[in-house]
Amino acid sequence: MTGRSLRHLAWLLAAPFSALGLGLGLGLLSLACEGCRRTGPSNAPTGSVTTTTAPGDASPPTVRLYLLTDVAGALEPCGCTKDQLGGLDHFGAWVKHEQARVPAYLVASAGPLFFMDDKLEGDRADQDRIKAQTMAHVLRGLDFAAFAPGANDLDDGADGLAKLAQASGAAVVKGDGGAFVREVGGVKVGFVGYGQSGPMGQAGQPEHAQADVEGTIKRGVDEAKKQGAEVLIALAAVGRGEAKRIADAVPELTAVVAGSARSAGDTNTTAPQGERIGDVLVVQAANHLQAVAVLDLYVREALSPGHVVRFADGTGLELAQKREELARRIDDLHVHISAWERDPHVAPADVDARRKELRGLEAQRDALDAKPAPAKGSFFRYRLEEIRDSLGKDPAVESDLSAYYRAVDDHNRVAFADRLPPPAGPDQASYVGLEACTTCHPGPRQVWNGTAHAHAYATLSTQFKEFNLECVSCHVTGYEQPGGSSVTHVDKLKDVQCEVCHGPGSKHAKNPTDKAAIVASPGGSVCLSCHHPPHVEGFDPTAKMKEILGPGHGMK
Repeated sequence: MTGRSLRHLAWLLAAPFSALGLGLGLGLLSLACEGCRRTGPSNAPTGSVTTTTAPGDASPPTVRLYLLTDVAGALEPCGCTKDQLGGLDHFGAWVKHEQARVPAYLVASAGPLFFMDDKLEGDRADQDRIKAQTMAHVLRGLDFAAFAPGANDLDDGADGLAKLAQASGAAVVKGDGGAFVREVGGVKVGFVGYGQSGPMGQAGQPEHAQADVEGTIKRGVDEAKKQGAEVLIALAAVGRGEAKRIADAVPELTAVVAGSARSAGDTNTTAPQGERIGDVLVVQAANHLQAVAVLDLYVREALSPGHVVRFADGTGLELAQKREELARRIDDLHVHISAWERDPHVAPADVDARRKELRGLEAQRDALDAKPAPAKGSFFRYRLEEIRDSLGKDPAVESDLSAYYRAVDDHNRVAFADRLPPPAGPDQASYVGLEACTTCHPGPRQVWNGTAHAHAYATLSTQFKEFNLECVSCHVTGYEQPGGSSVTHVDKLKDVQCEVCHGPGSKHAKNPTDKAAIVASPGGSVCLSCHHPPHVEGFDPTAKMKEILGPGHGMK
């Protein structure tokens, strides 16, 4: 084991896990666009880093701000399709690659950050705590400066949030009129804002519904100016409508980062267009780290204590509607190219034609962004960077994520060792497994052998994810169903077998002539229980069905 591995193991076995009482011990040794949108090319080689610089500017910005909203505990997307949006390892790779050109930067966040759901309970509570600590540790290595928490971040109580903040190294903007000032690139950046500081109020309304949000922000701005802030950024976990009211009420701000008060579930969102309210920029990225808002600040004036810099628009936000149209078409092509590359029925020449079309659309978008900088005065450039595979992977972050999966696997293997699936009732069918089906249906078995479904469980076990509660249900058969499987008891039900689509087969095996005992011709809708966002974007079950059919299995 290398020195770095031992240091990493020491982190994993430190306070976060001992505080949870997980007892892991030495066993571990075994979105729509605003200013503009940036994506790497769809055919970039694995591990490469592709990025772009602000158009028209040869010199780096004075300060860059990477602004996240509603990350909500999303470490990385499901890997069942290529070129999915998201991933802390891709974000880390991009930030560190850009550091050579843009050394003066900070990362900040608004809205739910550490937890996906607004309650920490049930089987996944310990796993979600480990994941939150992993995210905090990763962000600390990326110059994480400040965040405004959403209600989700209070899932583990005020003490739990304090521990996560300490682990991340970032200041918490709670909405008490305080401010945090950080000097970077010779510029003092003041973070103020409003974060949720307790559970949701009556009828599910966030606390800020009755609060003086604008007054709180104004007090924070006054405090930041006392500390010498020259740039003022409001981090607001209050929703976009309230964020726009903040921009209107506090014109001294450079930007308001609009996060949600809370989130629930794994549905992906896209980012709305960036806009200016007076001179204040309102920004919002897509959730789950699918995209990051990038604000480049070019300071062209002498700085003095108490002087807040005003920035002209160097992006051309008035062209946002045209950019939005191009962004939608670019996103659509990314989804289709990813699917076509895996489809043997699509000719390579057709895929190449679509890649050429994609490059053309990206060139049109880039032409819109080639607005020259203002002749004088300070200005900003704003864009949204999509976090894709083509940005590469940062080895340090990848190591942290791998350690997370190992830790969760070790914990869940013990915690759920006695968890059995519910028994089938007297009149219910139960699951019999692939081998029982093969006895009478050898042809379909041969077709199945050639599908990705036949290796679904191995894709987990080779990555230490087979006991991960976010993953296992879609990689086994009959998960948590009567007479089926559980997280640790998969036995003969590993992989996506016949009974996932055709239903439990015990009654059919007992009486093959009973047509009501099995689903003979399942429709494509059965695929959507697993193949849905955020696991898969743009999934077409009708088109995909042909990948699991063959002679003797749905085809003559």
